Amino acid sequence: MAVKSGKKEFIGKVVSNKMDKTVVVAVERQLPHPLYGKRIKKTSKFYAHDPENKCQIGDIVRIRETRPISKLKRWVVVEILPQ
Repeated sequence: MAVKSGKKEFIGKVVSNKMDKTVVVAVERQLPHPLYGKRIKKTSKFYAHDPENKCQIGDIVRIRETRPISKLKRWVVVEILPQ
């Protein structure tokens, strides 16, 4: 997670691009179970602004925190990473 100018950044996979100028990005993280210590995968989904509709399902993208764009969108796609 790279931090530039105080904004959070995550890298995740595009799971939906059915909306206009919006993609759903799944960000996976691993954390230990509070009691047993085994690593558990947790997935969070974020709605991100994609102004040019370039993202396709399965793309790996970097998203950055931004001002609220709509009711659910608070992230913007910074770049599409090579796979």
